[in-house]
Amino acid sequence: MQHLLPLQYEPILERALAEDIGSGDITANACVPAGHQTRATVLAKAGGVLAGLAVSCRAFSMVDNGVVWEPHATDGDAITDRQPLATITGSARALLTAERVALNVLQRMSGTATMTARFVEQVAGTRARIVDTRKTTPGLRILEKYAVRCGGGFNHRFGLYDCVLIKDNHIAAGGGIKETVARAREATGHTLKIEVECKSLVEVREALEVGADIILLDNMPLEMLAEGVALIGDRATSEASGGVNLSTVGAIARTGVHLISVGALTHSAPALDISLEFDGSL
Repeated sequence: MQHLLPLQYEPILERALAEDIGSGDITANACVPAGHQTRATVLAKAGGVLAGLAVSCRAFSMVDNGVVWEPHATDGDAITDRQPLATITGSARALLTAERVALNVLQRMSGTATMTARFVEQVAGTRARIVDTRKTTPGLRILEKYAVRCGGGFNHRFGLYDCVLIKDNHIAAGGGIKETVARAREATGHTLKIEVECKSLVEVREALEVGADIILLDNMPLEMLAEGVALIGDRATSEASGGVNLSTVGAIARTGVHLISVGALTHSAPALDISLEFDGSL
């Protein structure tokens, strides 16, 4: 699993902290002596899959570089209710000030990882991979896509720049699949794959004829989806999308499709309940 680098997530934390702290944490500064040192535990309050622990804990040391943390779990781990995830030691003011941002990040990322793991479990024994989409929270895409990996899923394209994905509106504006794919091949280099969204078997055949690398079978009834997958075979990578949920994903996977893209992994995952509990003064 690819790790996140500080240069990737620290700017996100800086913006989040600035948004929350503003001109200062008036409650912590008024109520807690400036030199007070404490220890706190990051504690799971529900079972799930952990994601974003290092990102979350970095928020505390960004408020005060004297804060230190010790992990008790690793991203991608299955965690249980009441499991200690990390110990944070340092300025009580800093811990209080960074608490909400740190927990928001950790709860959200772990929620995404947990939901992804549930989808992955449903397709076990098939060749299907669960992949994410671009339906991410603006500004948080790198965190949410990393969380999908923590849950056992895979990443689709990161943005508009790393894969050609020709959808229905591109086809309508470009004059059809054949013409649109031809323009895409002429305009892009040989290293970029071309994916074509198809809503019918007629479109699948046309996409195969023009040599699409990936064919997206969009919102097809299960029987049509199975026909489309059989038609494609291994001539291209097949991807199913639309109407995918935990009750339907198993049947979709059993059609033999290569990829199943699920927007809900990032746009509808509930936050995992995680808290910060002070253990006492040092």
